[in-house]
Amino acid sequence: MAGRKTMLSAEEHARVTAAIGAAERGTSGEIYCVLARDSDSYLYPACLMVAIAILILGPLLAIGLHTWWIDVGPVLFASAQLAAFAAAALLVVALPGLRAWLVPRALKYRRAHDNAQKQFLAHNIHVTEHRTGVLIFVSLAERYVEVVADREIDACVDQSVWNETVAMLLAHGRRATLADGFVEAVARVGAVLGEHFPAQAGDRNEIDDRLTEI
Repeated sequence: MAGRKTMLSAEEHARVTAAIGAAERGTSGEIYCVLARDSDSYLYPACLMVAIAILILGPLLAIGLHTWWIDVGPVLFASAQLAAFAAAALLVVALPGLRAWLVPRALKYRRAHDNAQKQFLAHNIHVTEHRTGVLIFVSLAERYVEVVADREIDACVDQSVWNETVAMLLAHGRRATLADGFVEAVARVGAVLGEHFPAQAGDRNEIDDRLTEI
């Protein structure tokens, strides 16, 4: 994260870390949090969407001009389309924040879901001793939240429980109280883990208690 401004303050990170530590005292499970600015650059999908829009709107504009007795020759029409695409592509390249708004929601959610799965593996949440690790994942550009639980937890916790946690975190995101959302989500996940996998003598902390920004 060197050279990049963090999305949450040091104090907010400390609050989330403390919440994880408190939640894990009641369970043998492990909780990890990841906050992503985005899950893809979306450069190529955004350029593709721009190209499709220009290909569709160009002929419609030409038809409109024709109804006003303005004829556009094929060379001028092709040149105008190329110029429009070049200008739009430059805008997409110069404004990364614009890209996510140009691509379909289904694609954004797919990329964010793939990133959540990748983070689950990258931080070794899948190799805890009893396979009771949980990832709380948020990707801001896509406004996407996912709770990824390892197999032992998935076997005894209904997906609706995680859906409620996701909805709560999304609500906090809309209110710009994301740190509060993480703290509340960690407490909820900890309570679920404590119910099914209570703390045992000799439990060790297998994964760092922290929120990672990517």
